[in-house]
Amino acid sequence: MKITQIPMGTHNAQLTCYLQDPCTEMPALDRCPAILIFPGGAYAFCSDREADPVALAFLNAGYNAFVLRYSVSQNCPVEEVYTNAFAEAQEAMDYLHQNAGDLHIDPEQIAVVGFSAGGHLAASVGTMGRVRPAAMLLGLTACGGSNSTESSDGIKTFTMFTAMPGSEINDDNDVMNIIAEKTGAKLKETWLTGQTDAEAIGTIIAGGEYPDFINGGDAMMSLYDAGVLVPWDDYLEKYPNLKEMYTDEEWDNFRQEDGKIYWANVFQNTYGEDRATTHNDEAFWVQARVLEWAGYPEIKTLDQYFDLLESYADANPTMANGTKNIPYTALCEDWRYFCIENAPQFLDGYPNDGSVIVDKDTMQVVDYNTTPTAKRYFQKLNEEYQKGCVDVEFATQTYDEYIAKLSTGAVLGMCDQWWDFANDVNDVFKQQGLDEQGCNYVPLGLTIDEGMENRWHTYADTLNNSSGVAVTTSCSDIDGAFKFMNDLLDQEIHDLRFWGVEGEDYLVDENGLYYRTDEMRTKCADPTYQASHLCSYSYMPQWLGTSRDGKNAMKPEQQASEFLDGLSTPLQKVFDAYGVDSYVDMIGSVEEEQGPWFPMYSYSGSMTTATPGGVAWVKMGEVKHEWLPKVVMAPDFESTWNEYMTAYNAANPQDFLAEMQTELERRAGL
Repeated sequence: MKITQIPMGTHNAQLTCYLQDPCTEMPALDRCPAILIFPGGAYAFCSDREADPVALAFLNAGYNAFVLRYSVSQNCPVEEVYTNAFAEAQEAMDYLHQNAGDLHIDPEQIAVVGFSAGGHLAASVGTMGRVRPAAMLLGLTACGGSNSTESSDGIKTFTMFTAMPGSEINDDNDVMNIIAEKTGAKLKETWLTGQTDAEAIGTIIAGGEYPDFINGGDAMMSLYDAGVLVPWDDYLEKYPNLKEMYTDEEWDNFRQEDGKIYWANVFQNTYGEDRATTHNDEAFWVQARVLEWAGYPEIKTLDQYFDLLESYADANPTMANGTKNIPYTALCEDWRYFCIENAPQFLDGYPNDGSVIVDKDTMQVVDYNTTPTAKRYFQKLNEEYQKGCVDVEFATQTYDEYIAKLSTGAVLGMCDQWWDFANDVNDVFKQQGLDEQGCNYVPLGLTIDEGMENRWHTYADTLNNSSGVAVTTSCSDIDGAFKFMNDLLDQEIHDLRFWGVEGEDYLVDENGLYYRTDEMRTKCADPTYQASHLCSYSYMPQWLGTSRDGKNAMKPEQQASEFLDGLSTPLQKVFDAYGVDSYVDMIGSVEEEQGPWFPMYSYSGSMTTATPGGVAWVKMGEVKHEWLPKVVMAPDFESTWNEYMTAYNAANPQDFLAEMQTELERRAGL
């Protein structure tokens, strides 16, 4: 065997070549098939376990094997990772073809194989590369394996794919291994990279290879229709922790057409007392430094919000380090275009039913895309864009580019859901000291006009039954999979997942209350420490609210004392100035019971093109994706808005609204 290493690209990418010893006695065997291997690692690293061991296995099978360690976020700007990795993959293919003779390979027999992010890269080369492989091994594209395995020490390893971006943890992660010792199982998670959820799930279905667990996002119905999900019904009685997540009535809301339950949403369960301190949902956000500079004014309307951003940016064009401030940015990529299109319902004082407004007085659904407020909102964005207040890249930036931009601390404000940005961005702020410069965001409960009650924050749990975690029929230990989910809800395990290890990640005071030191908070915000030590299994069943001990919160961010002690000085000043103790108090809201129909997006999220309303829903989304950026950027707003409305009405929204009205009446018992 001969091993050589060839540099690729400009970011220290490297092609490792594993070559068979030349066969002088049998020249016909001197030209081998070739396999080009792309390890996984979520574009954050290249997994060693999916590199050399795979190459050696193929070498033993008669191939010449080549491992490309491509650009990742460790050695390349995040926004450039995929572009560089794809270029390096194409360069590697070129190299194999151009040097086939010296490499003793048949240029017509070059295959590629990829794992996780490497699977995405392999698919990209196979479908878009200038030189394409003869074969692709994509069964592991998004799931990292299809069946549970068991190690020599009896620990089972389950696999999971989540159709959302996320961070992989190390194979020797401390907390993961502690949980494995206590439950007899661990989970290998892989995440969405470079695809939409529908594309990723479509690829998995087409390949016929499934992980043990899967969360398909908005594509859950595709998995249901494919018949690859295991019903929960027979396991809920057996595993009480799982059943406890919802009431019988709530579980019934998860039933599909065949009357069975196939998944559960894991983010909307409160045990005991609600401990919410963060506003986890949508808001117009503004940095603490902006409010401090302005003397902590009352900002109630959209106009006041943009006046504040404009004034601050005019007076403070750059950050202290010279980075140019960006008054306002937005996100339009894929399903996240809710960041730009979803606001009119809130500005009119309605809660987040999502796809429609529900008028409680008339019990009629209302299309918030066509209301006078919708037009005023987009006209305001247009005005601000013409002034240079709205980021010129808002229409084209990817989610990764958006997060990278927020992480610089330069963006003064945006409209987004807390869960969509805060975890990643706040950790970066803490690591770089930007939190003490006032870069953290606080929510504002804006309405279109003064005097209106805002309903940005919804009290109590919101039951979204359109997606969640599911077990697939490919799982070789289905009972073990449900047992593992059940075990993850035991209080001891739950504490490990979200608080970490006592003495290392948190301490306990004389009253039994959990808390962290400043050093612990900084350490727990470090991505390297998170990858090597912390393990939340964030898309598996979990609780909000109060621990079973009746004292502590299920999660650190909901522990009032821990939340307040962990605030940066600028955030503490904001809270003191406005007389609030939490983000929930900061945004303000009307504490009221939501109707039985809430939220309506749980229905629209499950619609398919099998009905006229479902077809209209898809077309409406396509129209908004195309036209809303144009509306914001148009030199002539009025004419562009009219063109948008013409295209929108051509999508037959009345078909969608009719089906939503029928569902509203069913849920409301009318």
